Amino acid sequence: MSTIGSSGNAQSRRYTQAEKDQAVRMVRALRAELGTSRGTVKRVANQLGYGVESVRGWVKQAEIDAGETPGVASGEQTLITELRQENRELQRANAILRSSATFFAAELDRRHR
Repeated sequence: MSTIGSSGNAQSRRYTQAEKDQAVRMVRALRAELGTSRGTVKRVANQLGYGVESVRGWVKQAEIDAGETPGVASGEQTLITELRQENRELQRANAILRSSATFFAAELDRRHR
């Protein structure tokens, strides 16, 4: 759900995991009750006052995590994000080491002349 701040810009709302889980449970219950998925996400989102696309994303991720739909599970996505961050840090460290090695090699070469 977007709210309008005093500057007139749309601001995104942060939802707790409990709110997300509740919305997913409600969509699943409504789908079971109605026997269809058509319109259930919008109906639950409107009832809770949440953004439709937010709820749709949570339901989709819950289906992936449950193995009902192909995709990257939440735990795997977290691991991928952490590994990417570690990779960036290692690349920065390697760049610093290369730069230092070049500097000291040039310094040693200058002293031997």
